[in-house]
Amino acid sequence: MTAPTFADPLFLLALLALPLVVSRHHRRDRHGALTASRLPARNGATWRLHLPFYLRATAFAALVIALARPQLGYSWEQSTTDGIDIQIALDLSGSMAARDFQPNNRLAVAKRVVRDFIARRPGDRIGLTTFAGTALTRSPLTSDHAMLDELVAALDPSLEADGTAIGVALADACARLRSSAAKSKVVILVTDGVNNAGEIDPVSAAAIAEGLGIKVYTVGVGRNGTAPVPMRVRDPVTGDESVQTVSMQVEVDEELLRRIAARTGGRFYRATDADALARVFADIDRLERTPMHVKRYVRYKEAFAPFAWTALGLLVLPLLLAPTGLTVEP
Repeated sequence: MTAPTFADPLFLLALLALPLVVSRHHRRDRHGALTASRLPARNGATWRLHLPFYLRATAFAALVIALARPQLGYSWEQSTTDGIDIQIALDLSGSMAARDFQPNNRLAVAKRVVRDFIARRPGDRIGLTTFAGTALTRSPLTSDHAMLDELVAALDPSLEADGTAIGVALADACARLRSSAAKSKVVILVTDGVNNAGEIDPVSAAAIAEGLGIKVYTVGVGRNGTAPVPMRVRDPVTGDESVQTVSMQVEVDEELLRRIAARTGGRFYRATDADALARVFADIDRLERTPMHVKRYVRYKEAFAPFAWTALGLLVLPLLLAPTGLTVEP
């Protein structure tokens, strides 16, 4: 936490008036402005004559500080942590909506596992690439895991072009890791299909990963065979669209995914259920970690409220003390 700052520091100039007000208050007393008091006459009672004034003067100072809006934590913080640089490449093609991971579809399970994985790795920089007919970098490597979690939660396959561009997705993920200085650089490629789109061959993309020292962990999601998949169907007569569940033949190109993983020193996994998919990500913990400097933005916290409440309390206190005889309201 950094030293407090003020959003409106010009209000603090009003504090310069306090010494003048205090001086005027005591000068008035010497000239007889306060000639009588309802306080009982007793030795040492003089300070009680000034108590209401000083309570109000302190309330004024607290109110000025509140108006200046003190803030805490408005800064950048840099810390050192041991971590891995990871780019997740997640398939958003239409077949990821297949409902063979009951009661959820493949994508819903994959999103949940990825979000859990991100939450358990505060020391790693993680990025996200999604792909269907083409690939898109949703996030470069970042330590802002809250933002990344929101991105994963909002993924919607219905907005993607149809197809499965595995080679383009892998090349895109490798580009995000190219300048990384981490000892362990990892791509986690999650797909349920066969490469059928894009201009880059997956084997060529694997060669790029090998040359950059990037390990690729490939994950084949779902079972081979037919699976119920919701699809948008347009009525040829009315032109209206509706969602219908149809049985589709879904195949995972295991041979290709194994070749990619083997060439880069990674591993291939077959995830036919949610538990198997969760176990895939647990293997990443055994990789060598690298000390990295992480710079993160710390949002400020408003701290004016205690000063405002203090000012209010000090203004009311003389009125509450007057009936007790401790002080007097002129």
